[in-house]
Amino acid sequence: MYSIHASFSTTKLTHNLNAMNFKKSIRKIFSFQFFLFILVFSVGLNVAGQEINGFSIDKGKNKSDFQAENNKEKNQSKNELLLSSFRPGEIWKDNNGVHINAHGGGILFHKGTYYWFGEHKIEGSLGNTAQVGVHVYSSKDLYIWKDEGIALKVSDDPTSDIARGCILERPKVIFNKKTGKFVMWFHLELLGQGYDAARSGVAVSDSPTGPFTFLRSFRPNAGYWPVNVQEIHKRPVSDNIKSKYCGGKGCLPSHPDTLNILGRDFKGGQMARDMNLFVDDDGKAYHIYSSEENSTLHISQLSDDYISYSGRYGRFFSNRYMEGAAMFKAKGKYYLIASDCTGWAPNAARSAVSESVLGIWRELGNPAVGADSETTFHSQSTYILPVKEKRNQFIFMGDRWRPENAIDGRYIWLPIEFEGDRPVIRWKQEWSLNFFK
Repeated sequence: MYSIHASFSTTKLTHNLNAMNFKKSIRKIFSFQFFLFILVFSVGLNVAGQEINGFSIDKGKNKSDFQAENNKEKNQSKNELLLSSFRPGEIWKDNNGVHINAHGGGILFHKGTYYWFGEHKIEGSLGNTAQVGVHVYSSKDLYIWKDEGIALKVSDDPTSDIARGCILERPKVIFNKKTGKFVMWFHLELLGQGYDAARSGVAVSDSPTGPFTFLRSFRPNAGYWPVNVQEIHKRPVSDNIKSKYCGGKGCLPSHPDTLNILGRDFKGGQMARDMNLFVDDDGKAYHIYSSEENSTLHISQLSDDYISYSGRYGRFFSNRYMEGAAMFKAKGKYYLIASDCTGWAPNAARSAVSESVLGIWRELGNPAVGADSETTFHSQSTYILPVKEKRNQFIFMGDRWRPENAIDGRYIWLPIEFEGDRPVIRWKQEWSLNFFK
């Protein structure tokens, strides 16, 4: 019994000692954690006290430095939302903070609001084809643009004229007061045909933001001669003339009048590529487009409902290869600003003036002046925007194409000045509508 009791007592003692040691260990751990907490808390108070006194432990900056940086960030964010100037060539964010995606575009002003229509592009070279459609944005002041979505969607039907992957360029929209319809025109190349189709596409909507309904595509003025046709054009077309050429400068073996490209396309309709729209003060609308293998500019009066042609048109600047032509009216005269035909590469712009839309046009030379004027500041004309609040004041709208990554194309908006009857465009890093006095 003694030995059992002694063994039991020893075991109990050992157990008590172990318990005591465990409690001491717990107290030590707790004490150490409490010490760390007090130390961190003290340092925090010290730092806070230092910052209250105007200092920070971060790189020796004082409180005013941090406040200045914070205010700068706030101001930058505010400026992005409340833009009050144009910065040509820079990223231009919409109300969602996304770079505006409306390339080759044009502007419609309707009931106090501007609507910007343009090609929606995606990343990479695939973005040079129509994978989405025509994008539209709205604005009250031309600085801040609200994304209104896709106004005209491409079709998933491969047999459609506007099938996904077609080439849909330079969409423009005008409003017909008689019908109450918004009418969109665009340059269309059919899926898989490169630039051979050379058609015009038409779509309509009851709303400026769409959705637009595609009506049809066709070549202009089939069976009609221009108002300024020459006798050479009405002669029989030579069998040696090809049905198509490459469409650029140097592609035609001789002058387009000698070849009679106009006569070749008389029955099937004239070719129509780079295009624009213009509505005159009397409500008559005109379609301006590169024709005859891009060698000659055509200006066609539209039907009263704006969805077809009236059959009245003229051809101008034969063999001059005008692209990206944009028309506007200032002080009773009509003006054109266009580009040369050099593919995606920028070139020196051209300008011209006339007393009437289908009258005699006189070239005025390159409207761009100063450094980089020979490339029109690395851009190509797409539209001339009349500023509604400023009489006889206009904005040159150009695209800085980036075909290797189409979505990254930039916008060049610059004010147009006049020297006599000649429009002049000068580069400005940043400017506002206050420029117009």
